[in-house]
Amino acid sequence: MTQPSFAEVLATPDVTEECELRSRFGVMAYHGGGLEAMTDVIAREAAERSGASYYGVVHPPGWTTHLPSIRVTPDQSDRLAAFVEHVDVVVTVHGYGRRGLFTSLLLGGRNRPLATHVADHLRRALPAYEIVDDLDRIPTELRGVHPKNPVNAPRGGGVQIELPPRVRGSSPLWWDWHEPIVPHTRSLIDGLVTAVEDWPLD
Repeated sequence: MTQPSFAEVLATPDVTEECELRSRFGVMAYHGGGLEAMTDVIAREAAERSGASYYGVVHPPGWTTHLPSIRVTPDQSDRLAAFVEHVDVVVTVHGYGRRGLFTSLLLGGRNRPLATHVADHLRRALPAYEIVDDLDRIPTELRGVHPKNPVNAPRGGGVQIELPPRVRGSSPLWWDWHEPIVPHTRSLIDGLVTAVEDWPLD
């Protein structure tokens, strides 16, 4: 079956595109809502608290079409184009799940100094997790280094963070937790906020 274009996804009823332009540091989550659970919530709150710009796409519950990142392009969305033009660097929040990596956060993308910076903050915020910012240790398809990946579109490029289910509150560990955001997700957001606030923008 042929996948829809990004523009066609955005035109689908119940798919919501969000964009708030603030500082020149951006936080993005375009596989949010029913696709990669909590990624939009994490990105939106981290951006709001740190004064960063935010771009997100929220899919309805049960959504199954997963567009590869290289097909999420600014020429198909005025809001994404405005966001990419406005920010200097970006952190893109994704979700993934792989056996043996349930407590590993993977930091890809082409801006490696920013990846090191974010990794340092996340290690302090989430000491029980492995924060992987060595590209050679990240599976090739999760590295986010393709030039067409939107994480690399801003002037200074960016960092792609792949989050396992546990830190997003989507694993059986949280079966009896009734608040919308679990403690590990709260700590993750706190770490992202301080990383954004501590990054120097020229």
